Amino acid sequence: MHSSTARPVRRMPAIGAVVALAAGMLVTLAPAAHAAAGATLPFTSVEAESAASTGTRIGPDYTQGTLASEASGRQAVRLTSGQRVEFTVPRASNAVNVSYSVPDGQSGSLNVYVNGTRIARTLPVTSKYSYIDTGWIAGAKTHHFFDNARLLLGQNVQAGDKVAFESTGTQVTVDVADFEQVAGAAAQPAGSVSVVSRGADPSGGGDSTQAFRDAIAAAQGGTVWIPPGDYRITSSLSGVQNVTLRGAGSWYSVVHTSRLIDQSGSAGNVHIQDFAVIGEVTERVDSNPDNFVNGSLGPGSSVSGMWIQHMKVGLWLTGNNDNLVVENSRILDTTADGLNLNGTAKGVRVRNNFLRNQGDDSLAMWSLNSPDTNSSFENNTISQPNLANGIAIYGGTDIAVRNNLVSDTNALGSGIAVSNQKFLDPFSPLAGTITVDGNTLVRTGAINPNWNHPMGALRVDSYDSAVNATVDITNTTITDSPYSAFEFVSGGGHGYAVRNVNVTGATVRNTGTVVVQAEAQGAATFRNVTATQVGASGVYNCPYPANSGSFTLTDGGGNSGWSSTWPDCSTWPQPGQGNPDPDPGRNLAKGRPATATGSQDVYTPGKAVDGDANSYWESSNNAFPQSWTADLGSSYAVRRLVLKLPPSSAWGARTETITVLGSTDGSNYSTVVGPQGYRFDPATGNTATVSLPGGTNLRHLRLTVSANTGWPAGQLSEVEAYLTP
Repeated sequence: MHSSTARPVRRMPAIGAVVALAAGMLVTLAPAAHAAAGATLPFTSVEAESAASTGTRIGPDYTQGTLASEASGRQAVRLTSGQRVEFTVPRASNAVNVSYSVPDGQSGSLNVYVNGTRIARTLPVTSKYSYIDTGWIAGAKTHHFFDNARLLLGQNVQAGDKVAFESTGTQVTVDVADFEQVAGAAAQPAGSVSVVSRGADPSGGGDSTQAFRDAIAAAQGGTVWIPPGDYRITSSLSGVQNVTLRGAGSWYSVVHTSRLIDQSGSAGNVHIQDFAVIGEVTERVDSNPDNFVNGSLGPGSSVSGMWIQHMKVGLWLTGNNDNLVVENSRILDTTADGLNLNGTAKGVRVRNNFLRNQGDDSLAMWSLNSPDTNSSFENNTISQPNLANGIAIYGGTDIAVRNNLVSDTNALGSGIAVSNQKFLDPFSPLAGTITVDGNTLVRTGAINPNWNHPMGALRVDSYDSAVNATVDITNTTITDSPYSAFEFVSGGGHGYAVRNVNVTGATVRNTGTVVVQAEAQGAATFRNVTATQVGASGVYNCPYPANSGSFTLTDGGGNSGWSSTWPDCSTWPQPGQGNPDPDPGRNLAKGRPATATGSQDVYTPGKAVDGDANSYWESSNNAFPQSWTADLGSSYAVRRLVLKLPPSSAWGARTETITVLGSTDGSNYSTVVGPQGYRFDPATGNTATVSLPGGTNLRHLRLTVSANTGWPAGQLSEVEAYLTP
């Protein structure tokens, strides 16, 4: 069975250079801005970068394949042995869930402190479920760097108390902590059939598969009870119908399996609630049904109060799932989708769920075989899908996407995509009315590495056929999009039209390039769309392919802040290109795209502009000269460079011979400062300063290393460029 929605993406010819968001583009939204969108959650999240720490903050970074680019808020805190991050607890809590990353191949634990006192319990951390490679997906790089680990604290803490996490040896990057007051375990419902009474082992030592099957058979029309404990299931359940599977709460009743239910059909009336299903999926194999639910629960079913983690997909739904409700659940750390309505769904409601760290679309409807109809994604909170979209609608009839909060998409994704990309046949294109209402998108959109070109925060895509459905986009908030806010495109390169789009009542703040990115023929009407802090221009209106037909933007009134049009279809605007730099003290190189003539292992060019002096670029060894180049995004009169190596005594003093070159077009370079030896000494911070002559305008900065007394390669941990002498 095909079970992937990050299908290979056809290449769209490049319109401009790969771009990355400058660090200064990041803005944190006040909580009130999100009040109308997203799920009502039982926990409150606190970002590590806002906590007190003895560690090192990484990011912000929007470059595919970097750790910070997959972090919530594009920032996190790295802890080495003995370092801590200390959170101020935002609410009364007795439990915490932490999103973290450790280097590939490593595992360890974090010590936990409450108000300065170390508790007996530790928080385990591992790379086991991270670092996913999907070479069959065009443009995919190693991704899925973060994971989640949860802990009952064994005591109550109050708002204002301090909870700290300390590295015990393994380097750990902490992203975000979710603080929660977990209620006590629920009691067994009267008349229910306990899996323990049928031989299930709550210690997790024995195989409980047959006990679950026997309990389901005995409880037809009633409830199967899963008491507190850990249960191991070694093969999937099938023939599940007309039964409720209920646990004592998702922190207490835990089923360990990578395949809970796998069945192509069911009479329905299946209700699954209030327990956790935690799998052991460590890679993505699309032919394997490594899913919490694979196939059909049948009509009139529901999923509620679940904690689903370490699966390939949370719910991959085919067959008859009419009127299914999926609500109040958490889906974490899946190597592919969170949930996919894979055709035929009617009247399905997916609402008030929390999804984090998906390796594909977090929520998707894909109208394969027959259309998804009259179904909706409502009031869900989605964070950090690291390969595809937050929400994707691939075809279907009369679909609604309402009041969702999506943040921090990466690589091949928009916050919300409404698309006629079919992937396989038979496919049912968009039809009827597609309602996209009340959604908030934060730091969504990304460079598509196949297109060498960005995707907007909200995308309407006539990929394989024209969009003829009515698409109503209303009451949208788009904040801190690294590139564009609204994109209309025929991404397959066929030039199909995008028609019948109405954008009404949108607020766009701090978009990196443009408000509207129009690259298809067709039309859209805009009413009451206001924009502030627009990076380059209001509109980019350039048909793809060229001469394939124009896109008409109709001003329906009430629009403001985005009346200008990008004048040159031969170049893609860079983030912030339309505005003069307001901060002459800003490091112009931080976060910019970087390349090199060669790199050694993981020491890639981007390490020299990631804002972290501990990471570094190292060229190919024994092959001088070697060059490192950064695109600053616009031409600047750069007056000073600061070059760094890691500030560690392990890096002995050395001298590198470096030539500084500059270019305004990326092709023709001239020497700015001739070859000189620059001394790096750990006793003085391993830093060298290069003064550039006044009047030197450059966009592309190149450093050519011809010698190094400490190592047979060019080495740079940070290259900083400033307007000030």
